[in-house]
Amino acid sequence: MSDHSHLIRFLKKQRALSLCASNGNDLWCANCFYVLDETRMAFWLMTEPGTRHGMLMQAQSRVAGTVNGQPKTVLLIKGVQYSGRIQQLTGEREAQARHAYQKRYPIARKVQAPLWEIMLDELKMTDNALGFGKKILWQRDKTGES
Repeated sequence: MSDHSHLIRFLKKQRALSLCASNGNDLWCANCFYVLDETRMAFWLMTEPGTRHGMLMQAQSRVAGTVNGQPKTVLLIKGVQYSGRIQQLTGEREAQARHAYQKRYPIARKVQAPLWEIMLDELKMTDNALGFGKKILWQRDKTGES
């Protein structure tokens, strides 16, 4: 299995990410359920724009965060750090994201919160199960393609 496939498989198995947003000296983090859009290398998530992190994301689209499991031993640590740009979705892409999100999280059918997309710029995975401190790196190329 390639490093990229290993990274994608890990991200598809997880459900929650940490999301860190800032604007000037104001900084806040939140935990959100997500769906990975593998073809665009993006996370889709649902959150209200009036939350503290939502207001920060609207002021400054640059975000960062993590995705990780909860291993019982340091030798099994697996996690991803990411950075990207977030935007609220509209139109066809919003409909596509909502369908995928509600399929994975059926309870979301009862919520009308907006869907957002984090277009990933960079991912760094640490997977100690592959060897202590093993890193897998991914970056979007300069043209915006994954």
